[in-house]
Amino acid sequence: MADLLRVALVAGEASGDILGAGLMQALKARHPQIEFIGVGGPLMQAEGLTSYFPMERLAVMGLVEVLGRLPELLARRRHLIKTLIAAKPDVFIGIDAPDFNLGLELKLRRGGIKTVHYVSPSVWAWRQKRVLKIREACDLMLCLFPFEAQFYEAYRVPVRFVGHPLADAIPQQADRAAAREALDLPQDSTVVALLPGSRGGEVARLGALFLDAAVRLRTLRPGLRFVLPCASPERRVQLEQMLVGRDLPLSLLDGRSHDALAACDAVLIASGTATLEALLYKRPMVVAYKVAPLTYLILKRLVSSAYISLPNLLAERLLVPELIQEAATPEALAQALAPLLNDGEVQTEGFDVIHRALRRDASAQAADAVLKLVGQA
Repeated sequence: MADLLRVALVAGEASGDILGAGLMQALKARHPQIEFIGVGGPLMQAEGLTSYFPMERLAVMGLVEVLGRLPELLARRRHLIKTLIAAKPDVFIGIDAPDFNLGLELKLRRGGIKTVHYVSPSVWAWRQKRVLKIREACDLMLCLFPFEAQFYEAYRVPVRFVGHPLADAIPQQADRAAAREALDLPQDSTVVALLPGSRGGEVARLGALFLDAAVRLRTLRPGLRFVLPCASPERRVQLEQMLVGRDLPLSLLDGRSHDALAACDAVLIASGTATLEALLYKRPMVVAYKVAPLTYLILKRLVSSAYISLPNLLAERLLVPELIQEAATPEALAQALAPLLNDGEVQTEGFDVIHRALRRDASAQAADAVLKLVGQA
């Protein structure tokens, strides 16, 4: 019988809970005697994690919100350091949440515990000197994208490219007809999905812009229909207010962004994780983004990457149009998207290559790497 393996994990938000649960399943399949401790959400707890406190206490976004919660976050990290060093797990796995987990990993590694960080922060794009802290904090970095692994190898950080769980979950060929039936969309229409982001600030900057671009697209391509998934009830109210006075055949959806991507012919989309989802659904896209002017000036100085969108970073070339700041006008967005409704094959062929490269059974790859690190492979 295999020796008991004690694994500590900390996830700070819902996406990390999904990744952690998949990793735990894969670890259990490979090692019959295993114990999980740390912090996680309902999915990780369902896989057997003993969570020291609710994951939601770590889920905080925005500078002001973080400052308001900083004393609690620091106290929880100090408590976790003390508790985990006493528990002596065979390995600690910090899942995303780098601002919290990297400091935790550094202390645990100095305390003699092997440490893994799952999901690279965007260190390759900005504040690259953070890689020095990562090298000191982590015995192993698990990356979702190949270009991240190349970056870490250059800095001599032990790394494993495991692939992306979304690439495993989303089929190589999505069923457009079934998605349209599920959303009550006509099968013979041309449908454009609008994805202006999930946060209030993003929708405030991009929502009206995307709707105006849709109006302009209708003049170029009469008969177009639109779908717009709303990330929350608050975003739905925000977008309903923007729709007043605009005559558009548009269906607002409560969530269901994957259904919208499967059903559509092309996408107008905010830069972010959703662009990866659109890529995996093989839908031609135009990427847009706007931030506050001062923020843009600062980011221009800090960001070293040639592209902002994941499809272009993964393709290592300008595969999809990126319209940023003043370049993102309704007319420019419409003119960039209209040709893709008839001829998006260059994009979709590139997307298919990327999908195959990312489809590696990420949870299994991550589990194998963790077990190898602790000598249990």
